[in-house]
Amino acid sequence: MRKKTYVTVQKDTVLNYLKENPGRHVNARDVYDELKKQEEKIGLTTVYRHLEKLVQEGQVIRSVIDENTPACYEYTGCEDSHCYHFKCIRCGRIEHIHCDEITILENHLNSEHNFTIMPRMTVFYGLCEECRKYEEV
Repeated sequence: MRKKTYVTVQKDTVLNYLKENPGRHVNARDVYDELKKQEEKIGLTTVYRHLEKLVQEGQVIRSVIDENTPACYEYTGCEDSHCYHFKCIRCGRIEHIHCDEITILENHLNSEHNFTIMPRMTVFYGLCEECRKYEEV
């Protein structure tokens, strides 16, 4: 029982670090290095494990640029179970989307296609307003 509490504390430590760095994409090594500077007792493997759990829970988004670059993680900030995300492919900015039209699509896919979307884990990729202006020039 004691070990489970310890793991939860470490997971919360990783999550809190991400919450304290909103809008910043960090890899597991970045998280580990910063937590070690804060004298947290946590290993790199533990950081990876908790980041993956947080991704599965929909609290954190993992972004992979290519096979030569480590995955980056960012806190989603969504407390709502129907929070979707938009990620700009140019600047990397992530925005939270609360849209009834997307919920209608979610319901349609569930009832007509027997497919359940995990909203907090769903990311739409495109261009944000600022980057779209840049593309139009």
